[in-house]
Amino acid sequence: MSNRMWGGRFSSGPDAIMEEINASIGFDQRLYRQDISGSIAHATMLAEVGILTQADRDAILGGLNEVLAEIEGGTFTFSRALEDIHMNVESRLREKIGDAAGRLHTARSRNDQVATDFKLYVRDCIDTLVAQIATLQLALVERAESEAQTVMPGFTHLQSAQPVTFGHHLLAYVEMLGRDAGRLTDARKRLNESPLGSAALAGTPYPIDRDMTAKALGFERPTANSLDAVSDRDFILETLAAASICAMHLSRFSEELVIWSSAQFGFIKLSDKFTTGSSIMPQKRNPDAAELIRAKIGRIMGALNSLLVVMKGLPLAYSKDMQEDKEVAFDALDAFSLSLAAMTGMVSDLSVDRERMRAAAGAGFSTATDIADWLVREADIPFRDAHHITGRIVAAAEAKGCGLEGLTIEDLKAVDDRLDSRIHKVVTVEHSVAARTSYGGTAPENVIVQAARWKSALTGKPVEPVRLTGRRHGGHSGAGGV
Repeated sequence: MSNRMWGGRFSSGPDAIMEEINASIGFDQRLYRQDISGSIAHATMLAEVGILTQADRDAILGGLNEVLAEIEGGTFTFSRALEDIHMNVESRLREKIGDAAGRLHTARSRNDQVATDFKLYVRDCIDTLVAQIATLQLALVERAESEAQTVMPGFTHLQSAQPVTFGHHLLAYVEMLGRDAGRLTDARKRLNESPLGSAALAGTPYPIDRDMTAKALGFERPTANSLDAVSDRDFILETLAAASICAMHLSRFSEELVIWSSAQFGFIKLSDKFTTGSSIMPQKRNPDAAELIRAKIGRIMGALNSLLVVMKGLPLAYSKDMQEDKEVAFDALDAFSLSLAAMTGMVSDLSVDRERMRAAAGAGFSTATDIADWLVREADIPFRDAHHITGRIVAAAEAKGCGLEGLTIEDLKAVDDRLDSRIHKVVTVEHSVAARTSYGGTAPENVIVQAARWKSALTGKPVEPVRLTGRRHGGHSGAGGV
């Protein structure tokens, strides 16, 4: 049998293989809320402009709400023969209210219907994702406050570079996530135009009110070009691009969590909640949650690339190729949401070995730049010359087999007579981080101020910077900080 919803032109039904490749109900059924919301708005508008009678409108709205209840109650039977969510809903509506259901599709097409449904779905996803990002940011900010004075090595090329504070390091990811949330919010603004009423591609001769349906569905305005409206998938491409960038940031942080939790680093410990064991090595605590987040970007960025390839060769307007947009998008947005939730859990639950971090912060002559800066300030030496002198000091320490703090005043003066004992204070990691008070620098006072700024932005409430406790550097902080 041909599909009775559209098959008047066809004398026989599709081949089984055609049905298999054509049907989308297996994945687009998750659009049922958006599809029914769009139909309710459309039917209400059709009645308002006189295309539907009030009786037909009431029957359609009542029937649609019954269909919604069936789907949410788990009693609705989805049919592959009806291809997609639109046909499934309309077919069930016809079974409930009869011929009035057939009038619902006046002045619209599945082309503008699916574009509307998908936009509504992506808009809802963006709202959820932005809220999840804010929750993760807040967890990072609260952890940064607790670790504002925790000294750790800062790296370039994964080599010890200069000491930083752990709180400052965490706030770097808060900044990244802030940009990620901004990109998603911008994508939401651009997608918030309603395709409904564009029909198949050319608009409709019926006297519809597209502003009314746009407003009913929470859109800013109706789309201005019907060809663009039904063939546009920029909104999901842009969302996936923003998701890919954010997933990349999560992957970078995951890599650090994996490294930091290793026995060789031992900076942090991930709890039992976000690690797994080994089937053969009983001592193992594997950072599987972090590793899986690190891998999710492959699926998310893969979805973006997949859809770009689908869209790149399509002439206007709609082509069935565009049915391939949803499955990869659903998978990617699900993976992204799960990654944000898992990262939030790990950040809130990890414990920090401050002593281990501090010891590592002083390794590799990490305060050498502080000596060069001291020579510039105290001896009025050009920085390039100071850099050369400091390099000789590092070489002397290497030859002696000690750190910079292990050099005597005689050792220092053998390199340059302008050096004196004040250098010993300069080369401590605590002095190094405390001295970097420039805006955006790692000094504990800066971390506290930036944490308060972000707390205020994320909560919408004024927040005063917390007072530094003057605690000793080192020790151990658990899941709740100090």
